[in-house]
Amino acid sequence: MNEHLWFSADGLPGPALRECLAAATAAPSIHNTQPWLFRARGSTVEVIADMARSLVTVDPDGRELYVSVGAALFNLRVAIRAHGRQPRVAVLPDPGRPEVVARVTVGRAQAPTPEVTALAGAIDRRHTNRRPYRDRPVPATVLADLAVAGDRERATVIVADAARRSAVWALARTADNILRSDPGYRAELAAWTTSGGAGRRDGVPRDAFSPCDTNRAIPLRDFGLGNGAPTATVPFEREPTTLLVLTGGDAPADWTRAGMALERVLLSATARGLAATPLSQVVEVPRLRLLLADWANGLVLQTVLRVGYPATRARPTPRRPLEEVLLP
Repeated sequence: MNEHLWFSADGLPGPALRECLAAATAAPSIHNTQPWLFRARGSTVEVIADMARSLVTVDPDGRELYVSVGAALFNLRVAIRAHGRQPRVAVLPDPGRPEVVARVTVGRAQAPTPEVTALAGAIDRRHTNRRPYRDRPVPATVLADLAVAGDRERATVIVADAARRSAVWALARTADNILRSDPGYRAELAAWTTSGGAGRRDGVPRDAFSPCDTNRAIPLRDFGLGNGAPTATVPFEREPTTLLVLTGGDAPADWTRAGMALERVLLSATARGLAATPLSQVVEVPRLRLLLADWANGLVLQTVLRVGYPATRARPTPRRPLEEVLLP
């Protein structure tokens, strides 16, 4: 079973596992904070939340941090499966160590399915695209596939109809205005954005900033706000396709599942030629987030996504080297 490809004689990651861990680090994260660490021993990898990278203003309870780590966990699972092994996952396995988000054991050999191969192939191609999308409707069959992707991770994905979409974007504009008026928010943006050429391997670089919608209808996060960088104004699509990702609870385990569901949806979208942008502001103002819950079905909103066919490609944002996120 080529165990030496997975773990060296001293129990450290072998080349196959290192490739899987690198795939995990390609996951999206709030402000590209990359709040994950990994400790590999024997046949097991601990996926650990790096609390030092939390955002105290927009994410005081760590919800988005756990969502981010959940996305990395999903990539790790997919990469292990694509390498022909079965991952066994325990989420939050140690109540005394809440920072250990998951324990992943590299299990028996198992040939990857075509779906796994497609998801794994999308990992390096998935990039947050904050630019305008084409005015081309996403087929209902594709949207149904994305809803199924969320369901596979025990989350509910709702494709917003015209009325719900209008409500979501109106609340997003309100949330954006609330956050922009907060000096702590502006300081946090400044800490996690760069104007380009700074050599950082985390945070959001200048070429990944969103332009401003000419009609001000689509309030994507203005990453230039923190450091005063100018923002271009361009027309966006008229009817942005909007997805809501909800879970049946609102605790760290639910946030982690939401991250896994989010990444499965994002990779599924990428494999189908779609781009996506999170609409995070609306879930960062608690009272507005609650307005979008599905109380009748006991579902809590975790993420809002804008998806569509990109007019231009997005560049990848930087990632920290693997050695920086591997714990001894």
